[in-house]
This record gives sequence, structure tokens and C-alpha cells, in this order.
Amino acid sequence: MTILCRAVIQKTRSKNIFAGGCVYQIASVNLLNLLLSLSDALDLASPLLSQHQLRTAFISWEISKAANLSRDALEHLFIASLFHDVGALAPEDKINLHQSEVDDVGPHCVLGQTFLEQVPMFEPSSRIVRFHHKDWQEWEEKSGGETVLLSQILYLADTIERSIDRNKYILHQEQDIISKIGSWSSTLIQPQVVEVFRSVAAREDFWLDIVSPRLYSTLLHDGPCRTTELQISDLILISQMFRNLIDFRSPFTAAHSSGVAAVASRIAQLLGLSGTEIEFMEVAGNLHDLGKMAVPNAILNKPDKLTPEEFAVMRQHTYFTYMILNTIGGIGQIAEWAAFHHERLDGSGYPFHLDAKRLNMGSRIMAVADVFTALAEDRPYRKSMEKNALMSILKSNFKTGLDSSLVDILEHNFHEVFELNSKKQVESKEFYRQKLAL
Repeated sequence: MTILCRAVIQKTRSKNIFAGGCVYQIASVNLLNLLLSLSDALDLASPLLSQHQLRTAFISWEISKAANLSRDALEHLFIASLFHDVGALAPEDKINLHQSEVDDVGPHCVLGQTFLEQVPMFEPSSRIVRFHHKDWQEWEEKSGGETVLLSQILYLADTIERSIDRNKYILHQEQDIISKIGSWSSTLIQPQVVEVFRSVAAREDFWLDIVSPRLYSTLLHDGPCRTTELQISDLILISQMFRNLIDFRSPFTAAHSSGVAAVASRIAQLLGLSGTEIEFMEVAGNLHDLGKMAVPNAILNKPDKLTPEEFAVMRQHTYFTYMILNTIGGIGQIAEWAAFHHERLDGSGYPFHLDAKRLNMGSRIMAVADVFTALAEDRPYRKSMEKNALMSILKSNFKTGLDSSLVDILEHNFHEVFELNSKKQVESKEFYRQKLAL
């Protein structure tokens, strides 16, 4: 039923992304490449936020090098800087933070720690995120603990980036920023950290690099973590963290991606795909809605039918899913499976309008899993559908877009897949309720 061809993807962009029927094998995933791309996804919400976390990470990195921090400390801080605002779930929350329009910054710090500590390799970084808005004068043990120093550097770096006027030439404003930071010494920021920053800030190239459109490339080639290659188990854990970041923006979607990942993986298993391919399918399911980071909450959580203008905004999410994931070398297969879930066999889907000749089996599985999960879960405007109604809707899509052979598999294994979906969604909702207290 599935045509499998083995190929190794090592380039970031593949010229064969639309080739139908082929399943590619992963080569390796570089940790730095993955971190930079996923961090970039968090700032899709507004031009005001573009590269905010990349810039903050660059500033932290430069200060860390000047302070002669250990490699481990530098890497932990760099990761914390790339994801320091993960606790601000909605685009509106991120914009308010960036513009210093939030009275209490504590909740997003606590929530950020909660997300990051779910990935063991991010646990040291999670503690830095937890305290990255804590003033120097509030630390009881000011001279002890690496977390204090690293949190203070992140506090400084975040403040510097948010102080930059994006409509003004950078070398016309750096002295004002330096003066602002200097006034915070001994109260908000540790004096030694301010002094290290002054030594770095004396270089024009430091400021020009911050605002350079090539910053991603600069970090990718020279940044921390560039020698670390990920195992598939690490990739799954990181994708689960981002799945929660995507879904937890609303109680109505808090378990959607976990359901899609479970259903897609089970269909792949029933088709006889390999264990590795099933794991890739899980990652793709976790990340299939990554591009929704760019969709405002007002649209994402609207209980009524979207207007044509709102739906036009919604249609961008799969485009961004593909563009973000396709910048990560080694996961071209996962990028396709995740991003093409709204494509249809007759070419009527979006955003690429691919047809049956250009949609491989993994993409077809994800499309069916996404529709099945959406119909099987409670939504604000309706309850979960029973088998007959659910299958009727799936079958009505035969002529236009969904693969009938995959729908048949779902029908023949309906109760098993439905229960698996329910179990995974219950687990996600419980984490949402207990850990986030939302």
C-alpha cells in the first residue's frame, strides 16, 4: 500500500519535497539548527517581535564569552535565552511583554520553567528562565550560585533587545541604551554584569550584529551547541514541549496535537511502516500546527465560523509550519508530513494546493488523522461525534481530498483508534490542568 524509497536528506531544503510516494530517512538533526528554528517560530506573531529571542540569545552569548563562562554555563544560558518567553502563550501576551505593558511578569517566568523542565536537557535552562526578571536587589544570596549570574545576564540581554527602536538606526541609539543599563547597576542588574556588558557594547560590530538580517546564519555557523546531534528520543521530547506550547493557548485545543500524533502514529503502524517512521510520524503530529504561533487568539479561539478575512489569516499556519521545519536540516520528511495536513488529493487544499501525484503517504495519513481528531474531540460549538456521524463526514471527503484507503483503515479499527486518541488527550488535559493551573 505504501511505496517506500530510502534516501538521506542532509540539506536544509530538498528539491524533491513534492515527490509522491517516497518516505525519506532522517540523517541527523543538529541541536543548534533545531533550537534556532523553533525559537524563531515563537516570534512569528508580529513584526514587533521578529527575532526577539534570537537577538536576546546573541546578546547573552556575547556577554557570556566576555565573562569567560564555562561551556556548559554558556550553553544553558543560550538555550534559556532562545526560549525565555515560552511562558507567554498568546501572540498578544508576547507583544505586551515586549512593550513592557505587563504589570506582573512572574507568571510567564513560572510557566516558562514548567514547559522547559519537561525536556531533561533543558532543565538547567528552565531555572534561568524562572528568574530572568528578578532584580539584583531581590536576590538574598547575591554572591552565590551560577543561576543568579546567568539569570542576571538574561535579564540584561532581554532588556537591551526590548530597548532597541526598530525604526531607528542602531548606532544612533546605542549610547542611550548603555546609559539606561548603567543606571540599573547595583539595583536591577549585578554591577559586574553591567561592566562586562560595557566592554562588549564598546564594539560597533556587536550592535550591528544584533540587528543584522543574517543573525540566524551567524548563530548557526558559530553559536553554542553546534556540535551536538540529537537522537530521535530527544527530538520526540522537544516536539512534545512545542506541542504543548501550541495547544495550551486555549482549553479548547489543549489536547488536539497529542491526539493527532497518536492517531497518525497508529495508522502508520497499521500500514506496516517501520518503527523509526512511526516515531517520525509522532514528531510530525506534535508539530503539525506549529505555524499557529502566528495566528491571533481572537481567531484561534473564535467559537463561530470564521469570516473570509479571518480564514485567510488561519490559512497561513501550515505555510509557516513548513517554512520553520524545513529550515532544520535532516527532517525534510517530518516537515512535509506536518505541514501538508490541509492539502487535499484534488488540489483544493492549502497553502500549496498539492494534488494526489504530489502528496506522499505520510502527508495523507496526517490529513486523515487531523480531521478524525478534530471530529472526535469536544469543541466550543459541539460535542465529540459518535462513530456513524464521524465516519460519514470522513467518507464525504473521498471525492475531494482524503485517501479512502486510510479512512477504511480507521473505520475497521475505529474503537481502538478512538480510545487511543481519547487516552492521549486525557493525559494532555491533565497536564494542562495540574501543571499549568489554568
